[in-house]
Amino acid sequence: MSASGGTRAIVAALGANLAIAASKFVAFAFSGSSSMLAEGVHSLADSGNQFLLLVGGKKAQRQATPQHPFGYGRERFIYAFLVSIVLFSIGGMFAIYEGYEKVRHPHDLKHWYWPVGVLLFAIIAEGFSFRTAIKESNELRGKLSWKEFIRRAKAPELPVVLLEDFGALIGLVLALGGVGLSLLTGDGVWDGIGTLCIGVLLVLIALVLAAETKSLLLGEAAGVEDVKKIEAAIVDGDTVTRVIHMRTLHLGPEELLVAAKIAVQHDDTATEVAKAIDAAEARIRASVPIARVIYLEPDIYSEAEAAKGPDPKATPGGPTPHAAGH
Repeated sequence: MSASGGTRAIVAALGANLAIAASKFVAFAFSGSSSMLAEGVHSLADSGNQFLLLVGGKKAQRQATPQHPFGYGRERFIYAFLVSIVLFSIGGMFAIYEGYEKVRHPHDLKHWYWPVGVLLFAIIAEGFSFRTAIKESNELRGKLSWKEFIRRAKAPELPVVLLEDFGALIGLVLALGGVGLSLLTGDGVWDGIGTLCIGVLLVLIALVLAAETKSLLLGEAAGVEDVKKIEAAIVDGDTVTRVIHMRTLHLGPEELLVAAKIAVQHDDTATEVAKAIDAAEARIRASVPIARVIYLEPDIYSEAEAAKGPDPKATPGGPTPHAAGH
């Protein structure tokens, strides 16, 4: 993901949410609408989330140290996971609690024009933020569907902002529906029901974000296309004849570790093998620029060993899905 593209989407969302949160709290103060209170807390939580994403992006830029030799790229994953926790606890659970209390103890709305006006303003502002996130995402997702983009993206910022903005727009429609039904029926319980629906929506979005960022934290391999490019770049058909097996791991959204055992000719000298490894590393970096940490181990390919299949005890996690023999 383009770091600048992600930052633009985050800043746009942050500005919109701060303005919207302030307006929602004002509307709550004048109307007493629980939907407005829940939506105000939601926007405030979203603002905090965007701040967390900016902090994570900044911390991820730190240089590697002896204690953290592979750098701090995963800071972005950690802060994205914190976003899901904040969205679940502060946004979702608060809205569910507030909606439950309002259903139990409904009251009439005062100055209805405040919540209605603020909600319409918020829908417009969130729409601009969502449009920015969509524009930045379209430059990266290619032919992937939105679901595939959110599931496969290695950079967490754009999927987080997309889901937050999408949830915010749906939440605003739910809040508007709850306020509208309360005004039409004269029954404040509808405002509480709208608040409950907002809470459930936020919890569901938070769970999706948590699942996706957890996968990134555990360590994801390169995408299928990048794996194919790396395997093709390693083999030169002369000194390096095949990839025996290979592992890839994202050290951060824009940094990839590649570790592979490669087959070389049995009669090549150490100098020839060393030169072939250097050349293979150069080809890998030219083909997949984010492959910055590369370890290639030369070996002699054996048909008999390959016929036995991969050894599940050879490496943590069992056999690699990209094995080419062993």
